[in-house]
Amino acid sequence: MAAEKKIKKTERQPWPSDALPESEEQTPVKLLLVEDDDSLAEEIVGDLCGRGYEVSRAATGTEGLEMARKGDYALLVMDRMLPGMDGLSVLETLREQGMTMPVLVLSALSAVDDRISGLKAGGDDYLTKPFVMEELAARLEALLRRPVYGRASMLKLGPLEMDLLERRVRRDGREIDLLPREFRLLEYMVRRPNTVLTRTMLLEDVWNYRFVPRTNLVDVHIGKLRRKVDKDGEEPLIHSIRGAGFCLRVPE
Repeated sequence: MAAEKKIKKTERQPWPSDALPESEEQTPVKLLLVEDDDSLAEEIVGDLCGRGYEVSRAATGTEGLEMARKGDYALLVMDRMLPGMDGLSVLETLREQGMTMPVLVLSALSAVDDRISGLKAGGDDYLTKPFVMEELAARLEALLRRPVYGRASMLKLGPLEMDLLERRVRRDGREIDLLPREFRLLEYMVRRPNTVLTRTMLLEDVWNYRFVPRTNLVDVHIGKLRRKVDKDGEEPLIHSIRGAGFCLRVPE
């Protein structure tokens, strides 16, 4: 299996443990590219990173499926013909599992029936090869602007309900007022219930930082979030896993 290739526009340096910014800075759009052609993949990654995207790459369908499940990607660009597992099978599997990120399908198959099958499998757009990078970038921008009609705009997990459009959270009808970072942190946990989430995972995927030793940034935010989500008399949902990280557990 090909190793994950993760490229960013600029090389970040680790933040000192006492100098992490608390501002809600705008972070790059995270995108997953699933493409087995190394030359084409390198061209796409280079162009999109130059436009401000943060791009991860998988070279097989199986690897792409695994990365899409575990990652926190805003967009997915996937070749149709892939080794291991074809792109449409990956796409159908992701949709069946409730993954709702926009997906642009790349393919050398340009017949109308081929394009229709790509869209019916769950694709949001279909771009035939060869193509120019400007068109790919324009289509991705359009997908990011597209309203989420027909897509899941609500997350429900046990007593929790998250409205992703209005940015509102309720627990058994009780309104929970969250700051933007807290909302993003809770959404990340709700999408991964009953899973141990390490501090490294949270720093990389929620804050978009590299792992920073000796910082308690994650612990501080988890503490604030727990006090808002788990009130006295309510069954705790957010748990600390000693020596590992944190977990959102749903009551039976």
